[in-house]
Amino acid sequence: MPGQRSITEVEKLAAAKLGDFSIRRDQMTAVANIYRAASAVRQHLENSVLRGSDLTWTAFVVLWVVWVWGESETRHVAEEAGISKGTLTGVARTLESRGLVRRADHPTDGRLVLLALTDEGEELMRRVFPAFNEEEAFVTGQLSDAECRSLAEGLRSVVLQVEEHGEERRRTLLNGAEPAPRRSGRRPKA
Repeated sequence: MPGQRSITEVEKLAAAKLGDFSIRRDQMTAVANIYRAASAVRQHLENSVLRGSDLTWTAFVVLWVVWVWGESETRHVAEEAGISKGTLTGVARTLESRGLVRRADHPTDGRLVLLALTDEGEELMRRVFPAFNEEEAFVTGQLSDAECRSLAEGLRSVVLQVEEHGEERRRTLLNGAEPAPRRSGRRPKA
């Protein structure tokens, strides 16, 4: 579990520290718990199923992206994996040395590099992913199927908010302008 304190202890400490602040506590707690949940899940998966295959979280995510997308430009793999191109270079070299991915020059643009799984990489993902999914089921074991769907939908909305409006918000904040007023309520379902 990440950190030395339990989630309950951290929540109590934060509430005591922020007692006088005029803040949106529910939103703060939601974002803090997204981070804590992601860290706890990542650490659990690395220390259980991924350790047995000598994979880090980042290596697994890179393999997953290439497995799902097929052969892809490294810049797209890095973006989808949420890592820098420099980090991807090191991870790809390690995976290539293990015979799990192959790098190739782009056929029409010599500046670009493509990544693809080797047969060994494909076999590894076919073997590891079912065990990975069993651990996904374990970490969500306190939730019903309906609660899992609701959680996934809520987190998807968080991602869409950042994807659709984050760049504009960042530009506004960097330019020192007042951000647009907060929207209240939920966004209508598409």
